[in-house]
Amino acid sequence: MTADEAAIRALIERYADAVFRRDAVDWGACWAEDGRWSLAGTEVHGRAAIVSLWEQAMSGFAFVAFFSQIGQLDIDGDGAHGRIWTNEVLESIDGTITRPVGRYDDRYVRTADGWRFADRTYAMLKG
Repeated sequence: MTADEAAIRALIERYADAVFRRDAVDWGACWAEDGRWSLAGTEVHGRAAIVSLWEQAMSGFAFVAFFSQIGQLDIDGDGAHGRIWTNEVLESIDGTITRPVGRYDDRYVRTADGWRFADRTYAMLKG
């Protein structure tokens, strides 16, 4: 495993850990300043807007578990692409539990602070 691959894998793991802990600061630090997040028909640009949407979404859940698995990772210089499979357990405030399975198509960028998400596009495969 190359140092870049290890760093991108660590980024993906930090992201999942921050979701479990509901830590907006750590979760937001995974994104490039000019990142883009696309999910459920919504597209958000910029780290601050991405974190704001995430905080809003997380407020609707009493509990969130987020697991991810790298399916593909291709690194080319200071950029990379990946496909990440996800499995979640979501308990809404009213107690409803859902277990969505999905896929992220990612683009990563090397920044002065290390590898960050430049673009994440989510597709739910099963709700």
